[in-house]
Amino acid sequence: MSLNVSVHLIEQAKAGTVNETDFVASIRESLPYAWSIVEGLAERLARGEEWANHAVAPPSEKARAQLLRMMGGDAIRGAVERYFGIKLAFQNCHNVGAFHLDGLDSSAYQDFISIESQILNQTPDLVDC
Repeated sequence: MSLNVSVHLIEQAKAGTVNETDFVASIRESLPYAWSIVEGLAERLARGEEWANHAVAPPSEKARAQLLRMMGGDAIRGAVERYFGIKLAFQNCHNVGAFHLDGLDSSAYQDFISIESQILNQTPDLVDC
C-alpha cells in the first residue's frame, strides 16, 4: 500500500521543500482506514484519557496494509504524530497505542513499548500479519 501522491507533491519533493500540510492531506486520502484509527485515538486523548489503545484486527487485508504503511513509514508516522500532537506506538499488525507527548515517561507508555509487552502480545493468528 503506497501513498497516492499528486504531481504537485512530487514536484515539492524534487525541489526539497515539501509542505507538510500537503503531505498529511495525501496520507489522509491514501490511508483512510489507518487515518480513522489514529484520529479516533487522538480524540480519546483530547477527551482526557491518559492513553488510548486500538487492538481490533483490521476488517480486511487492504485495511491491514494501510495501518502497516502508516506505522512502518517513519516520515508518515512522524507527520501524523505532529499533526495530532501525539506519540504513536505499535506492537503488531493492529495494536496501536496513542500517548500524550508529556506522558512518555509514564508507566503506561513504558509498558506498551516494552519487550515483555511485545512478547505477550503475540498470538499464532498474528504470525503472518
